[in-house]
Amino acid sequence: MDAIDKLIKAKIPCPQTGIEIKHTVCAICSPSFNCGVNAYVKDGKMLKLEGMDEHPRNQGHLCTKGLAGREFAYREDRILTPLKRVGERGEGKFVPISWEEAYREIADRLGQIKEKDGADAVAFFGGYNKWYRPWLRRFAHSFGTMNYGTESSTCMTAGWMAWKTAVGQLARPDMEHCDLLLGWAFNPYYSGYLKAQSAEKCRKKGMKIIVVDPMITPTVEKMCDLHLRPYPGTDGALAMCMANILIQKGWIDKDYIDRYVHGFEAYAEYVKQFNESNIEQLTGVPYEQVMEACEMIHQSSSMAINENSAPIPHHKNGFQNYRAIMALSALTGNFDRQGGQLPSKHTFTHQIAGFSTLEDTFADGTEPKNTKPAVGSQKFPLWYHMEREMQVVDLARQILEEDPHPIKAIFAMGMNYRMLPDDNRLREALLKLDFFVDTDLFLTDTAKLADLVLPVCSSYERGELETYPGGYAWLTKPAIDRVGQSKSDAEILCDLAKVMKLGDEMLEAGYEENIRFILQDLDITMEQLKESDVPIHVPNARAIVPGEKLEQGLDTPTGKFELYSELIASHPEWGLDALPTYCEPLDEEDPTIYPYRLCSGGRLPNALHSRLHKVSWTRSLRPAPTADISVEDAAQLGLEKGDDMELYTPRGTICVKANPTHRVPKSVIYFYHGYSEADVNMLMSGTHVDPYSGFPAYNSTRCGMRKKV
Repeated sequence: MDAIDKLIKAKIPCPQTGIEIKHTVCAICSPSFNCGVNAYVKDGKMLKLEGMDEHPRNQGHLCTKGLAGREFAYREDRILTPLKRVGERGEGKFVPISWEEAYREIADRLGQIKEKDGADAVAFFGGYNKWYRPWLRRFAHSFGTMNYGTESSTCMTAGWMAWKTAVGQLARPDMEHCDLLLGWAFNPYYSGYLKAQSAEKCRKKGMKIIVVDPMITPTVEKMCDLHLRPYPGTDGALAMCMANILIQKGWIDKDYIDRYVHGFEAYAEYVKQFNESNIEQLTGVPYEQVMEACEMIHQSSSMAINENSAPIPHHKNGFQNYRAIMALSALTGNFDRQGGQLPSKHTFTHQIAGFSTLEDTFADGTEPKNTKPAVGSQKFPLWYHMEREMQVVDLARQILEEDPHPIKAIFAMGMNYRMLPDDNRLREALLKLDFFVDTDLFLTDTAKLADLVLPVCSSYERGELETYPGGYAWLTKPAIDRVGQSKSDAEILCDLAKVMKLGDEMLEAGYEENIRFILQDLDITMEQLKESDVPIHVPNARAIVPGEKLEQGLDTPTGKFELYSELIASHPEWGLDALPTYCEPLDEEDPTIYPYRLCSGGRLPNALHSRLHKVSWTRSLRPAPTADISVEDAAQLGLEKGDDMELYTPRGTICVKANPTHRVPKSVIYFYHGYSEADVNMLMSGTHVDPYSGFPAYNSTRCGMRKKV
């Protein structure tokens, strides 16, 4: 082997090897972090990747999932060309066609359905990745329907809704300046690794941490001063008991409450019912531990709350539980205070960067009037009032029942039918459609149900606008050649707008011109962004000034932090409670037949939904679908590590491996979702959902468990 071959084998970037380092972004878990990546590229192909030191967000670090990005991008099941179905729908039999043929068929078929049944007979869905959503939303509106929806029907949005109900906007914990972190479902070593780094630094400076989580997680083991372990879905009762103790002991900020909080008296009266007489029975947490947590809150000068928008809302009572947790910030005077919860404005595609863009103006600029009710808008009116998009949890029902009107076609980008409860029902609904288009990187189980499948790029193959906390913006550039004939999601939408003659000149102008419009009010130009290979600071960025929003008045009907929601109270026809109230989280199945609590919302460090199950590096860390169960339950059923076992509900049965562990409390089963061979969401009820947000009860469903024989 000569010297150059050795350099190539070692992947050394230099003129002799032809290997270059190109800056790009990992969007596998979009949009949580969108970490910067150094891609080592030769002849247009990625040889390896690593974290990008110059990046303001991840500063050279990458998680397990990000480090598998090369194998993710080059998975063997990447779609290389547009595909047209030739067999029965669901058989997965396709033939390659050209982009021109694909565009023309989409235009013709959707146009025919619109002419015959109306624009509202077509639904538009956006899954992963999330970067193109303003374009898909605008596209749906320009087509003439409000039937635009996303996987956020079950992800994050319920937490955002809870914040908007209380204070009018999202808020984030000011961990850097607090001396106590109330870490509700705080598990950053498995989900959100950059938070783990921040917490470790703050802990060295003296910050204490209370973790509220049924599981014993690495966070509990590494940096927890007090661990509260409520049964899944009982978070609201626990938070209300804490509120009652704080109020009864006088450990609240009464001056703050008098000035800035609405509904205190009513809430104080309501939470009296959560006390030493019943809290352990309701939640499994001893009253003494609740008291200890309240004493720590009282002794702190500033408390930040990490309330997670995935595990907390995924219960029948999740929205109200979330509100109850947030109420602790108001009662203690820690909202809009340094070291507490700081109100934060949305910047662009689910990111908060400290400056404003015209994203919403762009996305909603063609919103149609006098349309038929959007899917789920009548069943979940608070959701629709706040989000102005369909609640996809109700999509299968409407397709199958055609009530209040038929849905004949779906244009989807990155759809995964397994994301929804009782997902076999959605599969049945997709098979009923007259026309179904899906775009994706991979030929997924959902794509196999489509009439047309379009290949899209990974984030390494396209350019896109990113924004980051601290006031940064970045227009990335393609780092590698596109795989096959794949196109970017936004490119497809802009192309289709022309072919379909939607009359939307802005969409027809293309992605780059759209970004110019979205950024036009900022002191930064497209030319500056295009010239830079790294994120650059936006001059308009402004740091949060604690207390400023309170003094200006919050974006609520009263201008205050609303424990009692005047928005909800003004709509009695919705049948929802204006106060954060509590109800039993479990479904009504017979507990003698289904004695366990099934939780499918846990996290693994190597997985994100189903996106990495077919990446061998990450799959090797947990090769078989495995349920984490308590050692007590395992002993009772005669189960040992690796044994085959069955989980069952009235909707079906799946076979998984057993993993007895002391980390899991008795009677609770944790199973990670997204496995096609062990699809836990098929076990979930499509009606056991939160009436406020529509979110499914993925984390609190009655379930049976037995050893497979």
